[in-house]
Amino acid sequence: MKYTTASRAGLVACHACSRVQPRVRSKEPQRCTRCGAPLHRRNPDSLMRTWALLIAAAVLYIPANLLPVMHTSSLLGAEDDTIMSGVVYFWTSGDWPLSIIVFVASILVPMLKLSVLALLTITAQRHSTWRPLERTKLYRIVERIGRWSMLDIFVITLTVALVRFKSLAVITAGPGALAFGSVVILTMIASMQFDPRLIWDDVDHDHGDAAPQKPDSRKPQDLKHE
Repeated sequence: MKYTTASRAGLVACHACSRVQPRVRSKEPQRCTRCGAPLHRRNPDSLMRTWALLIAAAVLYIPANLLPVMHTSSLLGAEDDTIMSGVVYFWTSGDWPLSIIVFVASILVPMLKLSVLALLTITAQRHSTWRPLERTKLYRIVERIGRWSMLDIFVITLTVALVRFKSLAVITAGPGALAFGSVVILTMIASMQFDPRLIWDDVDHDHGDAAPQKPDSRKPQDLKHE
């Protein structure tokens, strides 16, 4: 099945306004005819930027789960709670729906986002043609999840408000909340920096229109008489 891509047709899309226009080869950088932004066939240094953001997010993911996200002070004393201890507390106290929400939003989703983005970056860097359609779907899922990533911070804020309303305790955010918020922001920017068109570049190359040349089956002595 033959198909034509924008790159083969000599077209380029603007990253700012999404206008598709003919690509002009010149020494001067081409700019969009609508918004004036510089045009690039692919996002420059997409993989390098994605790797830098992913490594920073993975490093901060460790203190985000080890450091306390909430500090509780009451008449009975002070207590520090991490994300996992909060999940266990809500589960044992009978608030299992809230426990599941905190576990999925604060532990499972960031881990899956980091794993999927690392998989996409590695396969694109190695010019892999493995399951491009499935990898594109994974990228779209990560982008949609990124819109709801701040749900984790909202859960912590809601928990602080509920505890302050029901008791005389004073709850403040800990350093783990700052690290966790940084992980959420870094993963969102990493998904924005990754160019999903890199997934299809090598697939287009393998399915080019040019047919492979067959080896010459004539004998060497026949070629000498031509």
